[in-house]
Amino acid sequence: MSIETKPPAPIASDWDIHTHQDKELVKGLGLTSATMLVMGSMIGSGIFIVSAEISREVNSPALLIGAWLVAGFMTIVGALSYGELAAMMPRAGGQYVYLREALGPLWGFLYGWTLFLVIQAGTIAAVGVAFGKFSGIFVPSISSSNWVLHFWKVPPIHIGPVVLGNMDVGLNTQNFVAILVVVVLSVINVFGLKTGALIQNIFTFAKVSALLGFGLVGLFFGRNAQAVAANFGNFWHDAGLSAQHAVQVGAGGPMVMVGTLTILAVAQVGSLFSSDSWNNVTFTAGEVKNPSRNLPLSLALGTGVVITLYLACNFVYLNVLPLDGVANGATVLERGIKYASEDRVSTAVMTQMFGSAGGLLMAFAILLSSFGCNNGLILAGARVYYAMAKDGLFFRSVARLHPKYKTPVVSLMAQMVWTCVLCVSGSYGDLLNYVIFAVLVFYILTIVGLFVLRRTRPDAERPYRAIGYPVLPAVYIVMALFIDVVLLRYKPQFTWPGLIIVLLGIPVYFLWSRRAGGALRSA
Repeated sequence: MSIETKPPAPIASDWDIHTHQDKELVKGLGLTSATMLVMGSMIGSGIFIVSAEISREVNSPALLIGAWLVAGFMTIVGALSYGELAAMMPRAGGQYVYLREALGPLWGFLYGWTLFLVIQAGTIAAVGVAFGKFSGIFVPSISSSNWVLHFWKVPPIHIGPVVLGNMDVGLNTQNFVAILVVVVLSVINVFGLKTGALIQNIFTFAKVSALLGFGLVGLFFGRNAQAVAANFGNFWHDAGLSAQHAVQVGAGGPMVMVGTLTILAVAQVGSLFSSDSWNNVTFTAGEVKNPSRNLPLSLALGTGVVITLYLACNFVYLNVLPLDGVANGATVLERGIKYASEDRVSTAVMTQMFGSAGGLLMAFAILLSSFGCNNGLILAGARVYYAMAKDGLFFRSVARLHPKYKTPVVSLMAQMVWTCVLCVSGSYGDLLNYVIFAVLVFYILTIVGLFVLRRTRPDAERPYRAIGYPVLPAVYIVMALFIDVVLLRYKPQFTWPGLIIVLLGIPVYFLWSRRAGGALRSA
C-alpha cells in the first residue's frame, strides 16, 4: 500500500514576496485616495512659512521663484522615477522595499531606521509644532514661550564647525498642542484604513481648494502696485551666475560669500521640505487597488498639482508684498516678505488684501492644512515599520495588526510615542533641517536602485517605465548630491548630526541580524 504525498510547496523568493501585495491588509485606496494622500502629505505648513527665510537667503525675486522651480523639478522627476519602482513592487513599506531589493537589506534597514528616528517622526513633529504656532493666532496662550514644564536649556556644544544643543527642552503650550494632534490622529488611524483615508480626502480637498482660491484671488485681485514695481521692476536683482551672496556657516559661524548656484542649494532646505513626503503613498502600496496603474498615476498627478499651486502662491506673495522690508516695520508692507511676522508670509498677504479678517482666515486654512498633512504622514509612516518588522528588521510586535480593523496598531503607537518625544526636544527649524539632508541621501540611493534593478532584474515586469530614463534620474542624482554637499558645508550644525544618525544604524543592523539568528542576508 503506497501513500501518495504531495511535494512541498516551493519557498517564495524574497523578490517574489516583495513584488506582490500584502494579503492580510485591506485594499481600500483607489486612485482618488492615493492622489489625495500624495497631495495631502506634501501640503503642510511649509509653503505658508518658508518663503520668508528663502527670501532672506537669496535676496532676489527671481531666485525666490528659482528655488521653488528647482524643488518642483526635483520632486516631479523623483516621483516619475519612483513610479516604476512602485508599480514593480506594490508592497507595504514602499521606499524601504525598493532599497532592500535593489541594494540589500542593510540599506533598507538604514532607511527605516532613519525614517523612524528623524525623517517621518521629525516631519510629523515639525508639522505638529507649526500647527501649534498657528493656533497661537486664535489662542494667544498657545506659545513656545509659555512653559508648562521647562526641563532645561541645553547649552551650545561646539565640535569644530558644528554647534549641538543650544535649545530649550520641555513642554510648552505650543508643543503640547502638537502632541495632542499627533495622539488624536494616531488613535483615529487605528480604526481602519478607510477612516484615515476619509479624513485625508476631506482635509486635502479643503486645503487644495483654499490654495487654489488664494492663488486666483492673489494673482487677479490682490495686485499691489508698490510690491509689483519693487519685485518685478527689479526681478533679476542678484540673480546672475556671477552674483555673490552672503551665507552664515553653521550656527554663529562666519559669514562667507558664495555663488548663485550654491545659495540656491542652501535655499532648498525650505522649498524641498515643503515639497517633500510625496513618496508616502508608496508606503501604503499594499493597500492600493490596481497598484500598477494607480501608484505611478497618483505620484504624477499629485506632485504636478501641488508644485503648480506652490509656484502660484509665490507669485501671489510677490504680487502683494515687496520682497525687501525691515524687521521692525510697523505694517505688513514695511516688513515685506523677508520679515513677515514669525515668517507667516501667507497670513501677511491675506492681511494686506483683506485686513485682519483675511489674516485670521488664512491662519485657519493653515490649521486645516497642517492637520490633514499630519494625518497622511501618520497613516503612511506606520506601514514602513510594519513591513520592516515582517522582514525581521524591527521589533516583531510592530508587525501585529488590529484583529478587527487590520491596521498596524503597534506600529502606529510606536511612531506616536517617538514623535511626541521629538516635539519637546527641538524647534520647527531644527527638525526641518535634520529632515531634508537625510531625505536627500535616501532619495539618491533609491534612484540609484532604479539603475541597479534595470541591470539586475531586466526581465522583471514593469507596468510603467520611468519617463526620461536614464537622463532625468541621472540629473536628479547629480542635483541632489550637489545640494547635500552644500548643506554639509554651510549647515553643518544640522546635517552632520543627521549623517551620524544614518551611520549609527550600521552596527544596529548587524546586531539585529545576529539577534535574528542569521536569518537575514548580509548586504
